Amino acid sequence: MNKAYEVTYSPFRAFTREEWRKLEEHPMFPVSDIDLTALQALNEPLTPEEVEDIYIPMIRLLQIHLTHYRNLHNERDQFFNDTSNPIPYIIGIAGSVAAGKSTTARVLQKLLSMTPGQPKVELITTDGFLYPNAELERRGILNKKGFPESYDAKRLLSFLAAVKSGKDLLEVPRYSHLHYDVIPDSIQTIERPDILIVEGINVLQVSLNKKTRRRVFVSDFFDFSIYVDASERNLRDWYLDRFKKLQQTAFQDPGSYFHQYASYPEKELMKFANKVWEEINLLNLEENILPTRFRADLILEKGECHFVRGVRIRKI
Repeated sequence: MNKAYEVTYSPFRAFTREEWRKLEEHPMFPVSDIDLTALQALNEPLTPEEVEDIYIPMIRLLQIHLTHYRNLHNERDQFFNDTSNPIPYIIGIAGSVAAGKSTTARVLQKLLSMTPGQPKVELITTDGFLYPNAELERRGILNKKGFPESYDAKRLLSFLAAVKSGKDLLEVPRYSHLHYDVIPDSIQTIERPDILIVEGINVLQVSLNKKTRRRVFVSDFFDFSIYVDASERNLRDWYLDRFKKLQQTAFQDPGSYFHQYASYPEKELMKFANKVWEEINLLNLEENILPTRFRADLILEKGECHFVRGVRIRKI
């Protein structure tokens, strides 16, 4: 075949930042009235321009999907000659450590809750479904915290099944980043949300535990999924910068799991942080997280300073 006629096909449509921001007129939000500092995570800058150029078009796209989801529910009720409560719409957000998933999740939660009808939007992270540190130590995988095998997959899948079964009251175990552990007997209660956002590094993983023959995965419960993408160089830089910020803040708390590093000289601190990145986070990224990128419905491609430079949307 003549190379001039060869075409490269992709299951995604790609948009530059400029193309994305110019899409169909989006709903107007009083962005200036939103406290962006309450939405951004540590060392993850968030500007009004980022919200207007990137997130508001995303909300418009999600509104299209949500409208069809609700219409399908109503049409099915008509078909079955029945009336039932709508099942929560679940949005999954995946990506590497330090990619900015938590900021993306909080912004979407805020903006979606401001759309017509003011839907109830809840947000959870999969951190609470990690095994406690004592259990990780017992299994000899404390140094693999965040890897698929470090999660209580059965409990997480049971929770998501309960959401999609229409259970009224849902319980999520709480996790403390200060103590770097699941908080014993502490539960977050969620009551029938319209939309549930589930954020976690491995939520698009298709094999949460390689030792089992599981055929149901976390992503099977998602109605829409997002992957927050960035280069390894940027991810490393953001992780190291965040580690330095944490030394000045959270590590200073005597109750912090990492308090021993509060007085480390910067050179030693960075040596330790680089070691953690190389031996844990980078390995997890390459083996488990990055391979799931193209399972997402939407990919946010970040450039320097956490600002999105492009968006990919799965074709339908």
